[in-house]
Amino acid sequence: MKKKINRYLVLTVFAALVATLIIAVAIFRNMYKNQVLSEMRTCAALINSLTTSEEELAAQYTEDVAGLRITLIDEDGSVLYDSDVDGTLENHADREEVQEAEAEGEGWTTRYSDSLDSELYYYAVKRDDGLILRISKEEASIWGIFTGTLTGIFIVAVVMFLACMFLARTITASIVHPIEKIAANIDSVSAEGIYEELVPFVMTIRAQHEDILKSAKMRQEFTANVSHELKTPLTSISGYAELIETGIAGEKDVQHFAHEIHRSAQRLLTMINDIIRLSELDSDKMSLAAAEVDLYAVASACVEGLRMNAQKNHISIRCSGSPCVIQGDKSMLEELIYNLCDNAIRYNKPHGSVEVTVEEQNDHIVLRVKDTGIGIPEESQDRVFERFYCVDKSRSKNTGGTGLGLAIVKHIVAQHNARIELKSKVGEGTEITVLFEKL
Repeated sequence: MKKKINRYLVLTVFAALVATLIIAVAIFRNMYKNQVLSEMRTCAALINSLTTSEEELAAQYTEDVAGLRITLIDEDGSVLYDSDVDGTLENHADREEVQEAEAEGEGWTTRYSDSLDSELYYYAVKRDDGLILRISKEEASIWGIFTGTLTGIFIVAVVMFLACMFLARTITASIVHPIEKIAANIDSVSAEGIYEELVPFVMTIRAQHEDILKSAKMRQEFTANVSHELKTPLTSISGYAELIETGIAGEKDVQHFAHEIHRSAQRLLTMINDIIRLSELDSDKMSLAAAEVDLYAVASACVEGLRMNAQKNHISIRCSGSPCVIQGDKSMLEELIYNLCDNAIRYNKPHGSVEVTVEEQNDHIVLRVKDTGIGIPEESQDRVFERFYCVDKSRSKNTGGTGLGLAIVKHIVAQHNARIELKSKVGEGTEITVLFEKL
């Protein structure tokens, strides 16, 4: 970036110097032309006042006069006298300056002279006797003056260029310094001391950096939790299997140990399935198969599917409400309602109840799952949607909970651009509400 900015600044300076030089030369040449015209007009007036014929011209101007070429032209265009060329010259009636002098009294032009093999300025004026007096001067004299100043101009240009290069490096360093400071201190960077235009960019980068660190920490914690949670049922399975294998377990104990192995294996499979599901929901490739879904019908089907499990745990469960259509993924919505109801049954009290409600409320379709269970302490309510977080770990293990159900619910809610709310009191129960946008 430094090199790029520095290169652009140097090129800009170089282009500015070249453009300035070209403009200065153009202005200088135009000024010189005007000065030459004025001098030639003055010389022509002086010559006209001192001479009346070509013989007088030839007598008085036999040598170069201030670098001027003097020509006397007849009315028909024939050259009567030329101070630089001996002999006969071609007719000059078609020359631009001669024609202008005939028409307007004086004429002015610049043209290449074949006879002198150089570029010349021409000034012609019509005399009182009808003859045309023409004065010309070589353009090379302009470049001769300019060439004399070239050394000084070149030295000034080089000094300016070197000074501008130094300034370009200094300016580039001052521009890039705040950005380098940000890059070196991304963790502690603040909006102070940086360009105002960079503040939104810096804040975005900082937020992304914090998100990356947070995600890395969450992955690390998730890996540690997975290892710990998988280790428990595996240790249990290994221990019971070893007791059976070594014959320590009696015939009466084998059935009990087999039941414990089966229960731990089921817990292990449930946990692995939940981990896989979370990974799928975390994946960027996970897409929502959106369609119009009757949320009440999905909730009713889930309640019926869990009714036997609820009865087994002496819990009553029912669904109320009316048909409400939303835009969503049916399989994800089934999973969301299943996890909420399963948790409500799992952490309920004996002879408790679970009530599922689907209804319209203002601009939302509301899904509400309410139970009469053990409740969630206020200090734990912000964390229940974290992976592997369990309010009562011993109860989770006894009931087969993995601590991932509400984490899955949180992901599905986010996928549907919905909002989730939780109300709970210890010993009284929990109410979880999901608000979906109405079609």
